[in-house]
Amino acid sequence: MNDLFVHQLKDIYYAENRILKGLPKMIEKATDPGLRQGFETHLRETEGQVERLRQVFAMHGVTPEAVTCPAIDGILKEADEVAGDVADKQVLDAALIAAAQAVEHYEITRYGSLIAWAKELGRNDCAAVLQKNLDEEKATDLKLTSLAESRVNRAAA
Repeated sequence: MNDLFVHQLKDIYYAENRILKGLPKMIEKATDPGLRQGFETHLRETEGQVERLRQVFAMHGVTPEAVTCPAIDGILKEADEVAGDVADKQVLDAALIAAAQAVEHYEITRYGSLIAWAKELGRNDCAAVLQKNLDEEKATDLKLTSLAESRVNRAAA
């Protein structure tokens, strides 16, 4: 279980760092002011999440290290492809939200597992730090849903 926990920690560390690199592109492409601001806010949150992951590595006595995560690479590649194929800016905003939610849902599953495993390993301290990241991911997902349902999807239709 410890090896699995550490591997998954390295996986989400890789994912969060890849997301840090991808969010500026999404900010640049977004035309809805609320969506753009949401992405900017989440960029700052993601920077904090990477710092918390480094803290968990240290708490667990492991050097921060990333392992390639084909799942997040695939999700981000698909997002780039979809965004590149959309000429209508309002439809692009809807596509960006869908892509961002795919990323959020991936992160939510990873953090949920990490928290459960940390608790099984007797690492409630690590679980508490990871819970902060999970709470932010869930909040971002809810904000994206609200934005999509309140105006972006309607404007795209």
